[in-house]
Amino acid sequence: MAAPVTDAILVLATAPTQEKAAELARTLVDEQWAACCNLLPGLRSIYRWEGQVQDESEVLLVIKSRAGLFEGLRARLVALHPYQVPEVLRVDIAAGHAPYLEWLLASTRRG
Repeated sequence: MAAPVTDAILVLATAPTQEKAAELARTLVDEQWAACCNLLPGLRSIYRWEGQVQDESEVLLVIKSRAGLFEGLRARLVALHPYQVPEVLRVDIAAGHAPYLEWLLASTRRG
């Protein structure tokens, strides 16, 4: 499998409310862990937790960052998050529109 050709990544995370998602997103962008966060409300998550099937409304955060920042971003997100076990998934970006990727990298701290 070939290595990604960019340093750009997406990080997926969920939050319990629109307000909490916005708070997380603002902090990550303000602290330059992320260049941008998209908030997608209306998510319905069905999952098993502590032996019971749960059915909850959530907000999905799509966080744009760089690979070199992932561990710091993950630690910061976990520290800020209200969930006991928050979702934090890294998705490598193999390619993209060069001007956008340049903006993304310029908008984050150097990893």
